[in-house]
Amino acid sequence: MHRRIIAPGALAAASVLLAIPASAASASPGAPGIGDPYYPAYGNGGYDVSHYDLRLKYQPSTDELEGTATILAKTTQDLSRFDLDFLLDVSEVRVNGAVAAFTTSGEHELEITPKTPLAKGATVTVVVRYSGIPSSKQAYGFTSWHRTADGGVGANEPEAAWWWFPSNDHPLDKATYDVSVLVPDGSQAISNGTLQSTSSRLGWTRYNWRSNKPQATYLATLAVGKFDITTGTTESGIPVVNAYSKDLGDNAGAARASIERTGEIADWLSGYFGPYPFDGLGGYVPNTNTGYALETQTRPFYSPRQFASGSNVSVVVHELAHQWYGDYVSVAGWKDIWLNEGFARYAQWLWSEHEDEGTAQELADYVYASHPADDAFWTVRPGDPGAANQFDIAVYDRGALAVQALRNEIGDDAFFAVLKGWPQKHAYGNASVVDFQKYAEQISGRQLGALFDTWLFQPAKPAAPAARTASIAKVSAAPAQPRSWKKIAATNDVHGHGQ
Repeated sequence: MHRRIIAPGALAAASVLLAIPASAASASPGAPGIGDPYYPAYGNGGYDVSHYDLRLKYQPSTDELEGTATILAKTTQDLSRFDLDFLLDVSEVRVNGAVAAFTTSGEHELEITPKTPLAKGATVTVVVRYSGIPSSKQAYGFTSWHRTADGGVGANEPEAAWWWFPSNDHPLDKATYDVSVLVPDGSQAISNGTLQSTSSRLGWTRYNWRSNKPQATYLATLAVGKFDITTGTTESGIPVVNAYSKDLGDNAGAARASIERTGEIADWLSGYFGPYPFDGLGGYVPNTNTGYALETQTRPFYSPRQFASGSNVSVVVHELAHQWYGDYVSVAGWKDIWLNEGFARYAQWLWSEHEDEGTAQELADYVYASHPADDAFWTVRPGDPGAANQFDIAVYDRGALAVQALRNEIGDDAFFAVLKGWPQKHAYGNASVVDFQKYAEQISGRQLGALFDTWLFQPAKPAAPAARTASIAKVSAAPAQPRSWKKIAATNDVHGHGQ
């Protein structure tokens, strides 16, 4: 051991330095948004979440939710403060076991200041205790929590988490989940993934769900109500859990006739997209008055209105296609929505071929001919539609036209290789339209910039020569309406995402 004589003034200065964590001098607040230009306040900067553990208690009669969220994360900068996206009332926050200060700001920001700054690269455990009535909360003039006669449902896009758990709410920050929900006996709690266990005590039943693959926050769902639940297994061995509100009335039979084919359809889609990427499957239909469906991971949400005119297998195809295109591979930014909706719509066209109710080419010709050049349909650019048009019908139908144009340009062998290879290329991650173009060029050996620009980015109807080159349409003749068209069009309510 070597001793050094230190002058008193130097010792005092050293003591001050030792009292300040190494990261304190450079620590700064994490950004209140993750950087998405469509939704600048969504998500947060400064950290990356790996796991959410949500322990909840919900009273259906009053819509009261109590929760403790344990969030495991790693910092991506020296942090003096960070945000979570959340709306309910918080009673306590702890960071790495120590009580942290917190306040709220903006429409949905929970600002947390840990007792000591957090160094870049540190593992962090955040515990948030909270309660509230989700249906009483709004942000930006809307709610993503749907009150029902027998409970409530959290399901919406691009945001739903704020109403039931604190999160880093953007697809770029995917995580695994444990969701444990205590509800009164006679009610059930439905969530993503696989049901690990249930237990009952003193008039309450706890449901423990687990999602063991990365999942975007908007794809997490919670539904509490009185359900009829069916279980089964796909031919490929995936367990299936479907849930139907006991109050679906005249829509009950059509809903079951559609959703009970979930396993069959998932196995069929795996022939195009590769093996099903999760260990659970199913769907649920609560008695909401919403009009849309949503690809909540492993267990899509369906509105009863989807089945008001009879069975609707096409909407099941759409939401299950998203399990690969949207869930397995999620958007890098919300402008990349074509990667979700264009391909889910195209899956419906492939199902039409499978059912011998019109080929994808016939559907493409019909869509192209149905919209004259001055139709506003062509002003929406599926490759970057803008937040206001994110769920416009053009993102779906013109988006599927772009997929068919790609198929015709590169040929079926390369096209189906792209369709199946893309999900594996970015498994459980995120990607952009630019990434997809590069991948399609790599697999096909073609330069595709002009094609992508014409069909995804030009705010105008592709001219007849371009359409003919892509074998989309011969504009001199109006094509007949394919037999599947009404079924496909009946799913258009999937675009009305509640805002």
